[in-house]
Amino acid sequence: MHPMLNTAIKAARKAGNIISRATRDLDLIKVETKRRNDFVTEVDRAAESAIIEELRRAYPDHAILAEESGESKAARMEYCWIIDPLDGTTNFIHGVPQYCVSIGLKHKDVITQGVVFDPVKNELFTATRGGGAYLNDKRIRVSKCDKLANALIGTGFPFRDGQDLDRYMAMFKAVTQATVGVRRPGAAALDLAYVAAGRFDGFWEMGLSPWDIAAGSLLIQEAGGLIGDLDGENKYLETGEVVAGNSKVFAQLLRLLQAP
Repeated sequence: MHPMLNTAIKAARKAGNIISRATRDLDLIKVETKRRNDFVTEVDRAAESAIIEELRRAYPDHAILAEESGESKAARMEYCWIIDPLDGTTNFIHGVPQYCVSIGLKHKDVITQGVVFDPVKNELFTATRGGGAYLNDKRIRVSKCDKLANALIGTGFPFRDGQDLDRYMAMFKAVTQATVGVRRPGAAALDLAYVAAGRFDGFWEMGLSPWDIAAGSLLIQEAGGLIGDLDGENKYLETGEVVAGNSKVFAQLLRLLQAP
């Protein structure tokens, strides 16, 4: 196992332990509103601190881009860790067991390590560039579905002010009519991991942040899938627009999403 991936796994498990302990007393957790429908808790911050502490111990000179604390050092440095300590906070505070820890490492603008950890199911998704994608040490691959009509697609609804809901609803209608079903679990990093594991045949969402995408994008690529933005380009970390799936579903889904 790559030493940087091993460090990320240790950090993700520490954060997962903090999150799991907090589920015993959800009613006592302090919740703050960052903006409409966008929340942060003391658990997010504690999990993020644990991750950063572990990463700093091993790699003190690396940059860090984290959801709650923002940018530490310059993200233009050679190595930059991209962290979401608790993706699916709204699920978490409502007791819905669908959330995760996401840690990706960018080296010279390329994601080279990725970890998505689901503390509820104890599912650890990992990938090193060129080394494949794994779920709890078992190799995973994207699905073999070759027709969009037979595909189960994941998505995330726009939830912040100012997002293009009308555009999204046109896409949602088109995908719903063209597939066997659409699911919205509420944690994008975990949704991307599900594409890598073949649980979803494809996925799309708009309005995401780099920490939602970084680790999951590598999982999909190393599992044999494709990921891009709505133009089919690789600028999803910048645009926050994501389309993903196996090669056949990706192409069909992308064409459909570009039509509305």
